[in-house]
Amino acid sequence: MTAIPIKEQIGDTMKTFIANFGLPRLIIFFFVVVLFVASPFVGVRVDSSLTNVFVRFGQNGVMVLALVPMMQAGAGLNFGLPVGIVAGLLGATLSMQLQLAGVLGFFAAVIISMPFAIMFGWLYGALLNKVKGEEMTIAMYVGFSIVTFMSILWLILPYTNPTMVWGYTGKGLRTTITLDGYWSNILNNFLAIRIGENFKFPTGAILFFALMAVLMRLFMRSRTGTALTAVGSNPVFARASGVSVDKMRLTSVIVSTIYGAVGILMYQQSFGFIQVYQAPIYMAFPAVAAILLGGASVNKASILNVIIGTFLFQSILTMTPSVINSILKTDLSEVIRILVSNGMIIYALTRKTKAAQ
Repeated sequence: MTAIPIKEQIGDTMKTFIANFGLPRLIIFFFVVVLFVASPFVGVRVDSSLTNVFVRFGQNGVMVLALVPMMQAGAGLNFGLPVGIVAGLLGATLSMQLQLAGVLGFFAAVIISMPFAIMFGWLYGALLNKVKGEEMTIAMYVGFSIVTFMSILWLILPYTNPTMVWGYTGKGLRTTITLDGYWSNILNNFLAIRIGENFKFPTGAILFFALMAVLMRLFMRSRTGTALTAVGSNPVFARASGVSVDKMRLTSVIVSTIYGAVGILMYQQSFGFIQVYQAPIYMAFPAVAAILLGGASVNKASILNVIIGTFLFQSILTMTPSVINSILKTDLSEVIRILVSNGMIIYALTRKTKAAQ
């Protein structure tokens, strides 16, 4: 007599779990598991793959974390992340111009980027406050525009460091600038744990991400962060409670821009190069896809979503070219990356539209 109700209860629980977590996310999760299980059978080393996953996690985690404040404040997915990235690039190039290297050079780049991030974030947030309801569309245009505008400035700004400028003219920044001799892998190598010849855990990068995550959590649990979340949940109620909706939205954009600036510096130290001109133009899309993959919605995100999503997304990018290419003898990694990135974004926006209806 009790068997049928228990089965029905289990079935209802599974349906609820799938509905909340999302079928595409479950498919991707099991796809990642299958890739890791299959890797030894196709000649792919699991230890090397895990190293790449952890390195990519530390490399990209802070940029994904940068999306949380704006999503919580109801400003949507921050497709204008290149605004913060440009601030970080300015900090990095100015630090190199001053010939600062090592830990000093990295943290000098962080400090130098802060005034740019705050100023850019304020202007960016003020614009988004004028276009409520169309934030994501305008954010994308803003991101594309600032990258294009900076492509002109990178040519005319008076940089003189021989490592950075074009050799035949002595003017204008190179498209790709090496960080060798400055702060390449400065955090990845800090307290790194090595096991055997192929496994390396980038302790410093993971600790830095943890620090940024703790700071974000403290901010979101503060009075300002609580008000910011209230604005995203119910702006009418928040306004009636005396909270300035525009001010909270502006604060979320500034914090997001600051994290975007720090995030690109983390990316650079792990990647080993600074890339300017058009390089930042699409960097918001993998970050957006990662946080959605972690279970976030358009208007609600958490640090746990960031951790899960970044790990899953980077696992796909790491394992796919190794395992699939070994089986099919062809490179499908870029195809998978595009499908996952754009597919998760479309899925999230579609769910939002249905919920609104």
